[in-house]
Amino acid sequence: MDIALEIWDTFIADRLYASLLPVSLSSSVTLPGSNNAVNSTLSFFGASKPFAYEPATQWIYLEPSKYAYMSAWPRNNIYRQALSFFLIVWIFGIIVYFISATLSYIFVWDKTTVKHPKFLKNQISMEIAQTMQSMPVMSLLTAPFLVAEVRGYVKLYDGFSDEPFPYYSILQFPLFIAFTDFCIYWIHRGLHHPSIYKTLHKPHHKWIMPSPFASHAFHPLDGWSQSVPYHLFPFIFPLQKVAYVLLFGFINFWTVLIHDGEYVANSPVVNGAACHTMHHLYFNYNYGQFTTLWDRLGGSYRQPNEELFRRETKMDQKEWQRQTKEMETILRDVEGEDDRKYLAESKKEL
Repeated sequence: MDIALEIWDTFIADRLYASLLPVSLSSSVTLPGSNNAVNSTLSFFGASKPFAYEPATQWIYLEPSKYAYMSAWPRNNIYRQALSFFLIVWIFGIIVYFISATLSYIFVWDKTTVKHPKFLKNQISMEIAQTMQSMPVMSLLTAPFLVAEVRGYVKLYDGFSDEPFPYYSILQFPLFIAFTDFCIYWIHRGLHHPSIYKTLHKPHHKWIMPSPFASHAFHPLDGWSQSVPYHLFPFIFPLQKVAYVLLFGFINFWTVLIHDGEYVANSPVVNGAACHTMHHLYFNYNYGQFTTLWDRLGGSYRQPNEELFRRETKMDQKEWQRQTKEMETILRDVEGEDDRKYLAESKKEL
């Protein structure tokens, strides 16, 4: 993520930190063209040496402005990096969320879903509110991973000449999907354990018939825990820098796509919106993120109903009644006989 950080620094953060934390005479910076370098006292702030510009990648060169050398927190300051990543993940996470979810809502999502008996009153506004509450906490918990990445504790590489062996730059994509799919399956399934579910994962299952805006509407620890494999991957496996940025964007779009309710793929392999809808309806099935492999091996796969792939039956009230009856039976097992509040608030008369 050093590419994202360099773009952020160049266009936003250099001027921001220069204004908020201007350099003092006791701090060391080396201005371009200057022959007078002052001894650095920035080690207290986490920087071991004065900032000297090195491009994050050979593919992009962004010459720093004068503001890059005018802050007491230079670009290589660990506290600045942590704060910057917190803001990057939070701000751009919200932007990507609203753009992708809104486009899906306008062009993909079937609006008749609001008539489903398990679609809550004011659900979309509640989904957005929950996302807004969770985003800053998830961003704060994610920032340490990204700081470790830019400080050289991961196996990120830049050019094709740096790949560990020929064609690895192609292999890294299915490897990333396979690794994260495996990890998220077990994390997600663990979140359904009775000792954890009601505290962490139940807020996301409030959206029994989700809209695209439910894609990031998690308890913050729930959403963060399911994102950990994405950041763990480059600590274990080599990953090309630009590919990492692209995969980070793809993950956010995929999260929206599996909540859009458009059951295009009736695939035995891809864990798309149809499979994930079955998970929201019936709880104990289809924990996977990208594929059905681990659900099949773990005995938790449930094939989407054929009715979901035909519009005339997908939105039929008899189908809704059947879904509701089965879902409420499972819900009583999941929530317990004494937990009736959740069932009551999620119920809407046909």
